Amino acid sequence: MSESSATAVYLIIASLHWTIACWKCTAFLRSPNLSLGLQTATHSLGGTVYLVASPLGYRTLGAATGHPWLPTLPIYLGILLCFGNQHLLTMVWTAAQADPQRRLRRRLWAWTIAYVVSMAIMIVEFVKADLDGPADPLKFNTEQVDELHVRVFLAVFLVMLACGTLNAGLHSWRARIDDERLRHSIRWYGISHLVTFGYVLCSAPAAAAAATGHHQLDGVGVLGAAFGCVGSVLTCYGVSGAVVSTWLRERRDIAVLQPLWDLVVPGVAEELALGARGRQAGAFTQPTPRTPGPSRPNRLFNVRWTLHRRVIEILDGIRRLERSSMVRELPAHVVTSLHAEAVKAPTLRCQLGLGKKALTLVDVEAAATAAVLRDAVERLQAAGPDGPEPVSPPGTQPIFVPGKGTPAAKERQRLVRVARALHHPLTEASLRAVRSVHGDQGAPQASATAR
Repeated sequence: MSESSATAVYLIIASLHWTIACWKCTAFLRSPNLSLGLQTATHSLGGTVYLVASPLGYRTLGAATGHPWLPTLPIYLGILLCFGNQHLLTMVWTAAQADPQRRLRRRLWAWTIAYVVSMAIMIVEFVKADLDGPADPLKFNTEQVDELHVRVFLAVFLVMLACGTLNAGLHSWRARIDDERLRHSIRWYGISHLVTFGYVLCSAPAAAAAATGHHQLDGVGVLGAAFGCVGSVLTCYGVSGAVVSTWLRERRDIAVLQPLWDLVVPGVAEELALGARGRQAGAFTQPTPRTPGPSRPNRLFNVRWTLHRRVIEILDGIRRLERSSMVRELPAHVVTSLHAEAVKAPTLRCQLGLGKKALTLVDVEAAATAAVLRDAVERLQAAGPDGPEPVSPPGTQPIFVPGKGTPAAKERQRLVRVARALHHPLTEASLRAVRSVHGDQGAPQASATAR
């Protein structure tokens, strides 16, 4: 890899670290704690290390100080300090609930002292070393290892890095964490530490061979930097991956819920939508044409708030339908019957898009819910503005849409399934069967009487 390419890669990784550092710093200012403090420090330092370690940064700092090899010291100290912070953070995260706090504190202090002593030895040995010749940013381990003090410097650095990364990886793999996001971070922290250990596996034999005058493994030593880069990227993913994945899932769910929202909010009562500006349209008023913009929410900012609001509005629309006389159980029964027939008839199963296996119970319920909602909205709109009020007659038990007893924490997943089932072949076939029985698209008898 050329120096310009290496500089570009290093600067990209530095920008990743600084972005995460800013994000964690903001969280730390809102709610200060040890974990956020260590993460902020780690990624701030990590970005600085990669800036200095890039060939451009290395040569610039070397030229500014008049010592071409001097940037090696802050780079190696920064690497050890970064992984030391990650190591301590992993120990804090993976501490078992049954472990006494005193024992955890002893371990943290022991490793902290080990890192501090190691860095002190490295500083002393580097200052004593007689470094000469032009600097090659990626080949310090093999070009200067003939100097005794450099050998001690590298030995302490590689041994401490190896012990820290392996111990952190061991803690990560042994951890039993219930929190999904924390488990994600710990798992990727463990992977990143094991990948970073590849730097030690490449650098140690290359440096040892170069110390004896054999430079055939110099390329292997340079390859070690690639393991360090990959390890850093994995660390960044471990910290931010769960959040980014959650954000992407929430954006996806907003898009998936859009057809269901269009059905039960503008299609039932316009004032249910946030931003309706107090419009009190009648429940049976045909929705005014909407431009694509207003009904398409922003999926870049305030994504979670937007998703929660969509779910609430959809549930409000469903409740409005349930209080009306438009919801009936027939579409749900037809869906269940058709699915049961399709299970026994391969041809029908293929026509209904069920594949080789039948739908799960939750998917059948979602299709039944979708059919009931579409049927109710069609009846609502067919009744027109002169139809009956959207309230069940006195003394009658309201008919609820399937899934009424779903816990609040699971409503989002249920509604996503319903949205995906709105135009499923099973739903379409069920509605065609219902319409064939009621040629007037299911408008209730009360509608005809009222007219």
